[in-house]
Amino acid sequence: MAQVIQSATEAAAKLKDVVDASKEVVFFGGAGVSTASGIPDFRSENGLYNQRFSSKYTPEELLSHHLWRQDPRAFYDFYRKMMCAPDARPNQAHIKLAELERKGRLSTVITQNIDGLHQKAGSRHVIELHGSTHRNYCVKCGAGYTEEWMLEADGIPRCEKCGGMVKPDVVLYEEALDEKNIEGAIRAIGNCDTLIIGGTSLVVYPAAGLVNYFQGDRLVIVNLQPTPQDSAADLVCACDIALAFDW
Repeated sequence: MAQVIQSATEAAAKLKDVVDASKEVVFFGGAGVSTASGIPDFRSENGLYNQRFSSKYTPEELLSHHLWRQDPRAFYDFYRKMMCAPDARPNQAHIKLAELERKGRLSTVITQNIDGLHQKAGSRHVIELHGSTHRNYCVKCGAGYTEEWMLEADGIPRCEKCGGMVKPDVVLYEEALDEKNIEGAIRAIGNCDTLIIGGTSLVVYPAAGLVNYFQGDRLVIVNLQPTPQDSAADLVCACDIALAFDW
C-alpha cells in the first residue's frame, strides 16, 4: 500500500530520501508541473477545458487537427492566446529536476508539456511527447520559425520563403505521437529504478500508458488529485509539486 503524504515539507524530505537511494531516476510530468509558473492546466476546476473561449468550439476542438484545417483563424487565435507562454519562468520543480540531472541522479525528463520550461531550467535530456511551442515549421517547405515569430504573425501565419502555412510543432487531437519519442520514453522508463510521476492525472492515452513499462523499485506520484496509478505507487505526495521539490 502506498504511503500518502499531504504535507509539502514532509513530501520534500521523503522525495530527497528516495532520490538519494536511487541509482537512476526518470521523471514523467504533465500540466501540473507548470501551474506554479502561471500556466493553466487542462482538467482542474480552473483549467482550460472548464473555460469557454468560443461560441462555436470547445477547447478540445480548438486544439484539434481538423479545426486547424477547417478554421485555421480560430485555431491560431486560440493557440496564440492560450497555448503560448513566452514570459513563463521555471519554478522550483523544473529547477530541482535540472539540478538532479547535472548531478547525475536523474537521466531523463519525459513531459507532456509544450512550454519548454524544463529546458529553460537547464534540463538537457527532455523527451517532449506533445511537442513544443518553441518550434514551428512550414508545412510546405519545412522552414523553421520561433515562438516569437509565431506570436508576432497576424492571422494565419505564412512562410516567408514559400507562403505555406506555418504549423506549431505540437501534437494536436487526432494526431499521433512521434514514434521516436515513444520509444525513447519506453526505454527510459524501463531502465530506471525510480520513476517519479508529477503533475499529471494519468488519464490521457497513449502517454499515460507509458507508466506500464516501469519495472523498477520505487514508483512515486506527486499530484494534488488522485490518479489511477496511486494504488500501485510506493509513495504518493498529494501536495503542491513545486514545494515538494524544494530541497
